[in-house]
Amino acid sequence: MRNRLLSKFSISFFITVYLLGYAAGSSAHGGGATMDAAGISRTFTAVVLVTCFDDGNGPAENLIARVRDNSPQVPGLLVNMQLFKGNKAVSITDTVSGDADYSPFVTLHGGPGVYFMIVNKTDAGARSVDVEWHCSTVDGIHTGTEISVSQFN
Repeated sequence: MRNRLLSKFSISFFITVYLLGYAAGSSAHGGGATMDAAGISRTFTAVVLVTCFDDGNGPAENLIARVRDNSPQVPGLLVNMQLFKGNKAVSITDTVSGDADYSPFVTLHGGPGVYFMIVNKTDAGARSVDVEWHCSTVDGIHTGTEISVSQFN
């Protein structure tokens, strides 16, 4: 039953992220999901592979992203996001759950290719999360971006 529930959430997360990213067109990408809907996992982690490429606007130079925890505040329960590529990484935390504000953007300068975007939380409890991401050229022009969900559990 639990695996079936996790599978449903994984599929839902992938579809949400894919459709929102696709619908946003060439200027923005974003998506949302509920992490650990059952509220029992301290180690729930989402891993998304973001591929940055030249779509005619120029070669990708970086990936920028930010995260927002839409859930009510719970002491000690925060949402974090890490970007990782090669031997480089950056991270950010939404330090105020439930407000309308995203975390600040973080930028990882890794050139074209596949980046790992990892979203996790600090304790057990369901979290409703939104993420926004963009691949950009060295001049800050939005360029090709594709995603696939690797893990959501």
